[in-house]
Amino acid sequence: MPPKNITARPTTDFAKESLFNLLTNRIELEGADVLDLFAGTGGIGLECVSRGAREVTAVELAHVQQNFIISTCKQLGINNLRLIRGDVFKFLRNNYVNGVEGATWRGAKYDFIFADPPYALEELPTLPSLIVPDLLKPGGLFVLEHGDQYDFSGHPHFLDLRTYGSVHFSFFDKGK
Repeated sequence: MPPKNITARPTTDFAKESLFNLLTNRIELEGADVLDLFAGTGGIGLECVSRGAREVTAVELAHVQQNFIISTCKQLGINNLRLIRGDVFKFLRNNYVNGVEGATWRGAKYDFIFADPPYALEELPTLPSLIVPDLLKPGGLFVLEHGDQYDFSGHPHFLDLRTYGSVHFSFFDKGK
């Protein structure tokens, strides 16, 4: 159970279950490299681990959420979720990060990328263009969670929009 002082807005259980039902038909998570941006409590990344992801990289800025993710991984014996303590936009700009154990790398690519930024985030509309060309593997999938004020249907990599209550998931791909 997440601590009461957590500042994240976790994806609802209904929306998360619906998302993973859709993903089952769109991407193979078994053996996938996954990037979870604005990871919050880590729920999406942890679900990917439970579905056989090879490695999950979770990027989160808030210390309370970071500590919760670390604690959950320790409790569950998860060793293939790498937590990046930092700003998502710095990570995207540089694709060079310092992990929990000091690991650094450049140019990582992912099979599945999920981003759940704060809905009021000013830079939210820029995420598909920052992510799809450089971080997504060919054949990979990017899902952006957002509010109803955004419409990405004109983006060149846009595939689909799914809505679950107030939660909107826009799907993007890079092509094969």
